[in-house]
Amino acid sequence: MKVIPLYDRVLLKRLEEKEVKRGGIIIPDTAKEKPQEAEVIEAGKGRVNDEGKVVPLEVKKGDRVLIGKYSGTEVTIDGVEHIIVREDEILAKLS
Repeated sequence: MKVIPLYDRVLLKRLEEKEVKRGGIIIPDTAKEKPQEAEVIEAGKGRVNDEGKVVPLEVKKGDRVLIGKYSGTEVTIDGVEHIIVREDEILAKLS
């Protein structure tokens, strides 16, 4: 299924952090924090300003971004967890 976000919304997939074991302690998945790094899967066309013109988004498909731990709305698409956020919830682009 193809999902295309509307306006200034962006469809993201959280990137899993590499597991680091220190001292032989393994942390269960339920105790791990949500990763804050994500990849842009799809982006909307942009937000509409007061004059009715569409302002394009700063991010595009394939960009890596930082988001807040509890940002956006989680959705499951074809069995894979994604998150939909507004562009202003994205904290930074990674290069």
